[in-house]
Amino acid sequence: MSFFTDLARQYVDGEWRTGSGSWDIIDFNPYNGEKLASLTVATRAEVDAAYRAAERAQPAWAAAGPYERRRVLERALRITEGLAGEIAEAAVEELGCTRSKALHEVHLAGEFLREAIHLAMRTEGHIAPSTDQGRENRVYRVPVGVVAVISPFNFPFLITMKSVAPALALGNAVVIKPNQNSPVVGGGLIARIFAEAGLPAGLLNVVVTDIAEVGDALLEHPVPAVVSFAGSDRVGRHVAAVAASHLKRSVLELSGNSALVVLDDLDEEGLEYAVDAAVFSRYVYQGQVCMAANRILVDRRVRDAFTERFLDRVRALRTGDPRDPGVHIGPVINDFQAEALTNLVEQALAEGATALVRGRTVGNLVEPTVLTDLPASSPLLRQEIFGPVALLIPFEGEDEAVALVNDTPYGLSGAVHTADAERGVAFARRVDTGMFHVNDSTIQDDPLVAYGGQKYSGPGRLGGEATVEAFTTWKWISVQRQRHPFPF
Repeated sequence: MSFFTDLARQYVDGEWRTGSGSWDIIDFNPYNGEKLASLTVATRAEVDAAYRAAERAQPAWAAAGPYERRRVLERALRITEGLAGEIAEAAVEELGCTRSKALHEVHLAGEFLREAIHLAMRTEGHIAPSTDQGRENRVYRVPVGVVAVISPFNFPFLITMKSVAPALALGNAVVIKPNQNSPVVGGGLIARIFAEAGLPAGLLNVVVTDIAEVGDALLEHPVPAVVSFAGSDRVGRHVAAVAASHLKRSVLELSGNSALVVLDDLDEEGLEYAVDAAVFSRYVYQGQVCMAANRILVDRRVRDAFTERFLDRVRALRTGDPRDPGVHIGPVINDFQAEALTNLVEQALAEGATALVRGRTVGNLVEPTVLTDLPASSPLLRQEIFGPVALLIPFEGEDEAVALVNDTPYGLSGAVHTADAERGVAFARRVDTGMFHVNDSTIQDDPLVAYGGQKYSGPGRLGGEATVEAFTTWKWISVQRQRHPFPF
């Protein structure tokens, strides 16, 4: 099977369909510009059909019980593991990522699937005490019904699966709207996996479309109760506003401006390790990661030693064809992003920044850049940089470091490197982020831990019990076991 031939379509109510829109979305390989697929967009009619199919199928799926849902998810996990190599190859083609990144994404998606298998058995209720004699208060965990999943291009298989698998495990139906840059890896592939796993028709639907075609139909439609969105804070604010106006719950995982902090107590070995973490945290998948370390903060006492090692590592990174196992950095997702990154660097240099490493832009290939000496007023210090551009910032003591880390409207992730782990924990507790890591990279995810941010990085949480909260709700049923005296 050719994924880009057979899966680049709409998937509605168990059927692969061609959209009925008047124009096509073209799926390109971002490295060489090769056309991978052409998809006619879904219209409001397909969006409605997907939601109505989900609405019809969901009650029987919820009633089927956790053991049946678990069996389907177990089969989906086996299929995913069996297709891991092929999925990785498709990701390299569609996303422009290296094979190692793609394989890690598929592996982690499998771990979230594995956890979803356990979630199927965790919709437990309880009996609550009552103020009235003879009343039994039963409080049930129940599915929300239908979940809309709107996913990004950078980790489309993983991030989509993070919502889809647990939502299904907990008894819901799902409609996916994948990013236009990843309609197969973030949409069609997931539909195929669950179809082969025996998921009944209608429970998982994929609509590939654009706001220019359907407007806010995905958000305003009366069927979905929850919208799970991962992407930019600009779009996320719109999603939150529209969902709230229709009294829907939104789960938002948005932009970041993470910092990796290097404290003054590191020895030679500790500095080498901090450099490794910083290079990975900034440059993995071309820096197109919401948790990436935009800013690298280094105590002035170790600045020179760290900077020398860091620049040596950055200069050694190879940029080119992501299919080449010796390449570290492939293309950014499209020419718009490449041009935007080039303009950001030029703007920073015009403001007085110094380029310690100045990468070239050739097509969609953006070579690594390292900037320092940015003026404190530079907007680049406070925004997300979705590309291979690192900002090296010195500081004097922990108080200044904490102030610098917090001086951004975002609060997603971060990391601190220190010889004293408890000093690192104390530092992390002062930082206004949803996640912070001691002696590690800024890029972390784990199925059992609540993942999410603060401030403009969004209020959403997924992972462990947070996932149960996201995709279920409470239902109270009381039983009066003796006659109750009414006041009139």
